[in-house]
Amino acid sequence: MGQTRTDEFRKDAVRIALTSGLTRKQIASDLGVGMSKLNKWITAHRDTDVVSLEDLELVRENDRLRRENSILKEEMDILKKATVFFASYGGQERHWSERLLGFKFQVQRLI
Repeated sequence: MGQTRTDEFRKDAVRIALTSGLTRKQIASDLGVGMSKLNKWITAHRDTDVVSLEDLELVRENDRLRRENSILKEEMDILKKATVFFASYGGQERHWSERLLGFKFQVQRLI
């Protein structure tokens, strides 16, 4: 049969699962327990004082910062693509303006 875990081990596993930001699958694999077992422990210990209020605040702040970081990365990727786009058309704009100036001088010669 399976290995019996101490209550302290279970509480630590729940604390890690609720505060680390890692997936439950990864935590279960790292601790050598099954996913269903870890989920049962989390359900049983969720409302207890396993995780302090300070830890919960830190978890919320980390989640907020992760979301903000991913948004900033997306914005940076868009700006990089825009830079490449405008840099590639920079040469064509100069060429177009040179053609326009050339056309303007030709018109002035005709007048």
